[in-house]
Amino acid sequence: MNINPISVSELNKYVKDIVAEDEFLNNVFVKGEISNFKHHYTGHMYFTLKDDKSLIKCIMFKSSTATLNFIPKDGMKVNILGTVSVFERDGVYQIYCKAMKEDGIGDLYTKYQELKEKLEKEGLFDKSVKKKIPFMPDRIGVLTSQTGSVIKDIINVSTRRNPNVYIRLFPVPVQGEGAGEKIANAIRIMNEKDLADVLILARGGGSLEDLWPFNEEVVAKEIYNSRIPIISAVGHETDFSISDFVADLRAPTPSAAAELAVADVYDLKDRIELYQKRYRLLLNRKLDLMKMCYKNCINRRAFTKPKQQINDKYVKLDSLIKRLETSIIDKVHKSKIKSVELITKLDTLSPLKTLTRGYCVTEYQSKIIKSIKDLKKDMNIEIKYSDGKVNAKIL
Repeated sequence: MNINPISVSELNKYVKDIVAEDEFLNNVFVKGEISNFKHHYTGHMYFTLKDDKSLIKCIMFKSSTATLNFIPKDGMKVNILGTVSVFERDGVYQIYCKAMKEDGIGDLYTKYQELKEKLEKEGLFDKSVKKKIPFMPDRIGVLTSQTGSVIKDIINVSTRRNPNVYIRLFPVPVQGEGAGEKIANAIRIMNEKDLADVLILARGGGSLEDLWPFNEEVVAKEIYNSRIPIISAVGHETDFSISDFVADLRAPTPSAAAELAVADVYDLKDRIELYQKRYRLLLNRKLDLMKMCYKNCINRRAFTKPKQQINDKYVKLDSLIKRLETSIIDKVHKSKIKSVELITKLDTLSPLKTLTRGYCVTEYQSKIIKSIKDLKKDMNIEIKYSDGKVNAKIL
């Protein structure tokens, strides 16, 4: 019996047609927990629906997402209505979701929220305790799997920004049982032995279960107690883990973490050259300004004719002296005139002036006799004239 083989695409199409003919699969109502949820920029939603034993891939197109009254997240329990079909290219079957209703939150997601609230109350997320990332660290410590694209991306980005950067990889498991303890132990060792200036805690994207080691309390406590600043780069940009909140800095991706940790030396070189050009320009301007000031100073009379100012001062001084002498002479002359006037007035009032007209003054024991009643017999008196005095006796 000669049987001709069929192609893979023909087989997948055959299976797809069989599934499409099943009325039950065309309108299934399934409950489960969302995992590995991705909201594509086109508006379509891709996720996995699982229970404790199995899982199935699901897709919800943008036209159907308009009916949602909540935002799907990893860990949510939902009921979905959809159609099971085969994706011919990959040979996988999946549910094309038409409607979705929230059925509750998964146990793992509930555990995540409870731990987050607990650590937040304990102050592990406070911005005031976060350490500053060094500007140009000498040693970059990386805690991630030694295989895979994460470490390669970090090395590529770091060496592209700074070819001389020193990267120290501390291999740790990034998922699975016991991974959290090993990650915490690695952080502790890096601190005790001072093996790095900054640490990058990284892994690629994944479901809530895959990222769970980075949501464990033991890891959060070690990050908080770390003396070395830590950058957390766990999952994709839309993924948030407990380590992101506790770390000193969160990076959306491992590549972004490398950019935050390693300064771009080429950019720094360009900036330094730019500053040098600016300083040269400013210095030349300053020199030109100083030259102009120097020329202005040199062209002033103080430098071109230094004696001229001295001579001008001499002339001014002579003028002031002359004015002072004139003022003094005038003052003395006026004072003399005033003195003559006062002397004349004083002379007019002087008793001696009266004596020159024939009058005399009678005194007894240096006291002027003003009345004849003051005279007594045998008193020795003194009579003053303008040209002398005589002694007399009252008879």
